[in-house]
Amino acid sequence: MRTYNPLSVDELGRNAARALMEYPAEVLLPSEDFDGAGVYTLHYIGGFLAYANLGENTPIYVGKADPPGRRQGRRASNSSATVLYRRLLHHAESIESADNLHLQDFRCRWLVLDPVWVGLAEQVLIAEYQPLWNVSVDGFGNNDPGRGRWNQRRSQWDTLHPGRQWAFNLQDRGETSDDVIATIWAFRRGL
Repeated sequence: MRTYNPLSVDELGRNAARALMEYPAEVLLPSEDFDGAGVYTLHYIGGFLAYANLGENTPIYVGKADPPGRRQGRRASNSSATVLYRRLLHHAESIESADNLHLQDFRCRWLVLDPVWVGLAEQVLIAEYQPLWNVSVDGFGNNDPGRGRWNQRRSQWDTLHPGRQWAFNLQDRGETSDDVIATIWAFRRGL
């Protein structure tokens, strides 16, 4: 049987993902801040060999920025908070701190959404594009866990791209950057 429901949850998520990807990729970080929560993609166009040929149409990372109070169960609204812009700023700072990445090699797309669609759009984008920093190299979106949690292991991302000062305080993960690169190549070959 052929059925189609344009208002199904899955289709609404795909619509938001398509709308985001129709925008041209722009320099990371946008030149002016903006209000709202939503979803975004980061794209790598530089020369780091493990990321070769990703380009502007394949995200290396997909993320979301929820409005303030959402995790505490407060009614979410897409108010004047610049949470999406600030999330992009945070990522730009992480990339700039890495010893082997250059901010000029990154592009981004973003889409301000009603908060009810943010998580769904992120989920659809990750499932569709399988971005390396979401599904193969863990830790890009991490924040400083704080002094009381420095017994945690350093992320794969921080092992491969050292430079975030707080990550040096974390425990060694027991794998080298070459190990992480081997994981990336295995993922890219579909192993």
